[in-house]
Amino acid sequence: MRKFLVLSMVLITFLAFAQPKLVIWCSEKQVDILQRLGEEFKARYGVTVEVQYVNFPDIKPKFLTAAPEGQGADIIVGAHDWVGELVANGLLEPIPSFAERNQFFDSGLSAFSYGGRLYGLPYALEAIALIYNKDYVSKPPKTVEEMIKIAKQIDTEFARDVRGLVFPVTTFYYAVPFIFGYGGYVFKDTPTGLNVKDIGLANEGAIKGAKLIKRFVDEKIVDPADNYQIMDSMFKEGKAAMIINGPWAIKDYRDAGIDYGVALIPDMEPGLVAKPFVGVQGFMVNSKSPNKLLALEFLTNFIAKRDTMYRLYLADPRLPARKDVLELVKDNPDVVAFTLSAGNGIPMPNVPQMGFVWGAMDDALNLIVNGKATPEEAMKNAVERIKAQIQ
Repeated sequence: MRKFLVLSMVLITFLAFAQPKLVIWCSEKQVDILQRLGEEFKARYGVTVEVQYVNFPDIKPKFLTAAPEGQGADIIVGAHDWVGELVANGLLEPIPSFAERNQFFDSGLSAFSYGGRLYGLPYALEAIALIYNKDYVSKPPKTVEEMIKIAKQIDTEFARDVRGLVFPVTTFYYAVPFIFGYGGYVFKDTPTGLNVKDIGLANEGAIKGAKLIKRFVDEKIVDPADNYQIMDSMFKEGKAAMIINGPWAIKDYRDAGIDYGVALIPDMEPGLVAKPFVGVQGFMVNSKSPNKLLALEFLTNFIAKRDTMYRLYLADPRLPARKDVLELVKDNPDVVAFTLSAGNGIPMPNVPQMGFVWGAMDDALNLIVNGKATPEEAMKNAVERIKAQIQ
């Protein structure tokens, strides 16, 4: 009741002085559902919601140009890793505490947090998981040791015409679950935000994860030459028993007629879970907008509700950011498995300094798996390179 009264007071204030209108910029997949939701909001509160389609790669640069002048969208729908740059430019309004916030996955809320404050309302998660071909793997492995054993058995049985495990081992994004699973991290997460001076990619856990990746190669479980295209093609052709990939690939595997399953990436050890990167999509409010208070109420008291989030999922079926929405779609094992993987994961750092990490870590992994540097040397040098670029 209290929240309803707050919303009513905000709306009355706006209606008293002007006919309010909220403008939302979003990409193609959200347009239709947001238009329908906007019509319902207008019918209920008399506030027009204008939904404008903008190509996803253009939303952030267009917003960076328009928002400082108090123009453009009141709300944008985009990726959590935009937050650092937009907050640094003073363009995002913090989202206050709201009812049912505890129903959202921590990884989604953390992804949109910066400097200890929430700057976005998450609605969809994304993370990689283990995808397996049921023709070769009847029960997915629970631990890395089980995965290694199954992969070796398949390699032997099919003389490597079918590979037991394929994934792009020298691509940091796909190696992260093993590095983070042992305790590595990119930037230290603190109560006031990420500390970009504290880099955990050469700590004991990260090195242990790098040694596991080297073991995969040394024992010929994975091929260092494998890239995403090779992994994807082999699975679609039925020539890979297990891969590590994301929900974006599932439709192609289904269309290829593969009898697949999705499971968590195996634990490093019993109770020591793999931690993939998590990407999050959500709603952000223009801090320069004259309608920002109305925009915040629209998000926290209308969009954030379970039924609205469920309708967003039905229209754009990405991994739900609300736990109770996941309960509503628990009959879809793919969504459940990928969402649980995201729940174990760590949000991709939403600070601009993350741009220096990718190349340094890809190079380090290449040196490690090709025997040109020890894990200790390669990881230490990568961290020094990242720190130098940040400075």
